[in-house]
Amino acid sequence: MNSIVRKTAKSQHYDQQVNALKRGCFKDPFSFLGLHAISDTHSEIRCYMPGATNLSIKLAKQTLSCTRYPDSDLFILQLSNKAISAYKLVVDYSDCQVTCEDVYRFESSLDNSAMYLFNEGTLEHAYRHLGAHFIDFRGVAGVRFSVWAPNASSVSVIGEFNHWQQNQHFMRLNPASGVWDLFIPELKEGQCYKFSITTVSGEVLEKADPFAFKMQQAPGTASVLQRRPAAIKLTDKMQCQRVKRNAIDAPISIYEVHLGSWQREEGDRYLTYQELAQRLISYVTEQGFTHIQLMPISEFPYDGSWGYQPVGLFAPTSRFGGLDDFRYFVEQCHRADIGLLIDWVPGHFPSDPHGLHRFDGTHLFEHADVRQGFHPDWNTYIYNYDRPEVRSFLVANAMYWLEEFAIDGLRVDAVASMLYLDYSRENGQWIPNKYGGRENLGAIECLKQVNLRCYANNPGIMMVAEESTAWPGVTRQVNHDGLGFGYKWNMGWMNDSLHYMQRDPLYRQHHHHELTFSMVYAYSENYILPLSHDEVVHGKGSLIEKMPGDDWQKFANLRAYYAFMWAHPGKKLLFMGSEIAQRSEWDHDQSIDWHLLEHLSHQGVQRTIAQLNKVYRDVPALHQLDTEPSGFSWIDNQNAQQSIFSFIRFAKKASDYVVVISNLTPTVYHDYYIGVPNSGEFEVILNTDDEQLFGSGVQVCGQSAKPTSTATPCHGHQHSIKLSLPALATVYLRRVADEFID
Repeated sequence: MNSIVRKTAKSQHYDQQVNALKRGCFKDPFSFLGLHAISDTHSEIRCYMPGATNLSIKLAKQTLSCTRYPDSDLFILQLSNKAISAYKLVVDYSDCQVTCEDVYRFESSLDNSAMYLFNEGTLEHAYRHLGAHFIDFRGVAGVRFSVWAPNASSVSVIGEFNHWQQNQHFMRLNPASGVWDLFIPELKEGQCYKFSITTVSGEVLEKADPFAFKMQQAPGTASVLQRRPAAIKLTDKMQCQRVKRNAIDAPISIYEVHLGSWQREEGDRYLTYQELAQRLISYVTEQGFTHIQLMPISEFPYDGSWGYQPVGLFAPTSRFGGLDDFRYFVEQCHRADIGLLIDWVPGHFPSDPHGLHRFDGTHLFEHADVRQGFHPDWNTYIYNYDRPEVRSFLVANAMYWLEEFAIDGLRVDAVASMLYLDYSRENGQWIPNKYGGRENLGAIECLKQVNLRCYANNPGIMMVAEESTAWPGVTRQVNHDGLGFGYKWNMGWMNDSLHYMQRDPLYRQHHHHELTFSMVYAYSENYILPLSHDEVVHGKGSLIEKMPGDDWQKFANLRAYYAFMWAHPGKKLLFMGSEIAQRSEWDHDQSIDWHLLEHLSHQGVQRTIAQLNKVYRDVPALHQLDTEPSGFSWIDNQNAQQSIFSFIRFAKKASDYVVVISNLTPTVYHDYYIGVPNSGEFEVILNTDDEQLFGSGVQVCGQSAKPTSTATPCHGHQHSIKLSLPALATVYLRRVADEFID
């Protein structure tokens, strides 16, 4: 072996490189650090080690001491080319000696074909390539870091493992993709890290990893090294159950939950995912709901945002436990045949300094123009949906939750704000699209791609849009010029029906249309009827307190309203606490008021929901034809004077039907005739005035258990039934099965 050239520092001039390394801004570290040939016969190993007192290179058979470049932390070893093979660094500090790999001896491990798809906007599994991943590379275990920051001058990995030094682990830029990467050996799970990004103006930004699988809880802002666990695989039985429970003709009853305030333990402690898996799933099963919908669980710094301002889109919040704990919760839902939906927020992101805003010093994820890139309502930023890499990011995030955790679907938040360029803006505050319209063409295409790819890769899921306008074709297939969602929240029904129910019964006759108008458009989309968290916050009052009258009337109104909702075409969603008639508005900082169940009135509402869910699941007429006009027929939608609504819900077998009557006045109507399509016996399958539900116990059919229709024409039908209609109540009657006539 040729001898080491001890006067390397004088033979080469590296003052410029040393200055850049010291400042922590080095765009192309692999061109200088590591092993480099300096002639046909000799090479240099250059290492920059702040704080080191000495550095040696450990070769196969010997350890050689490096020379320190004058007045710097750069160490250099010059040796003959033929002597070079794998090597390690032996670093002496004032208090210890460390043997480690040289990160600059490893070439890039990025998949170039994946990076091409990422730049194209079609990389469905970007989270498998970008971020921090534990890998074995060239026989060495470590973590591959990669981050998209095409406009940065320099990017470094900083973390606990390098004392957060910006000039320790400079990353490599891949110019074709704009992605920086670095393989760092011998790191451990649980270590915190960030990306230190130097902008073209010299500003230094410390950013969390957009693809991190775990993040610190506030006030911490770092990402946390976390192995990506094996994806949850559904058994054949579970897959069949998922397809069945999410089908368009299935009974879908969703319990919306904020995990931090459903229940709390002593000392106001959050329940863990493990505890929630036992208590919440058991409760949902007892109440008869078919699905749980979680408000956003992607890691978010501010509790008061309820999760709607997420920073870690790929990280289940660690408020309730680790990734394995969340997996356990999901798996228990699968085992209980409970569908699990999560709230997904692709419409905006917060301005937290460690988040996506100005990620590399430029408006990378968001539009640069505030008229397109800033939400005036929420003081948040809007994704640049026209940018292919942003589409890859969002598509991959949707795919992550569906494929890695096998959840049933996503409820997409604030879709209207994505679709319209002038959403919540005055004239002059928005920019028209290239055709002069107000439609956000990039967002439309992004939503279409998300739905297409999610459905194609995950059979049996449901994609749900919270869309509050009359945008056409939200649940129409993409190849038929739709957005491709499976379901849409019926915000019109929610607003109209709540407005009606809040009125004193004396005045309801003048607003009768508020409960009938929804049937004008009921089949324009596949609808979910939502009574969500948004209706019980910000001074709106709880559902029970929206109801007029004295306390008995409030509870009667609410039970009747719920039964009307469960009979109306469309799937159902109810926010937690509403099933026990919580009196106070929802407060994310405290538990639901479970103590209210000491009272019979609140027990009655809870029993009503349980009974409604059971009848809804068991009776095909109440769910099979939710999206077909043949599944619904008004009996009488004109009785405004008495505020009585009556209609029929049909099953696929037309002779199997349910008669629904809602009397929304505090008056009992005896000897009330209701028209029915044909003769037969009927049975009352639900009466919200039942004493067991805290009702007054009016007998709908008198002493007859199964009243028989008579040939008395009424409401345009040749047959009718004589009933007593309880006050402020909804009644379901079903034709007795053995009388069905095809």
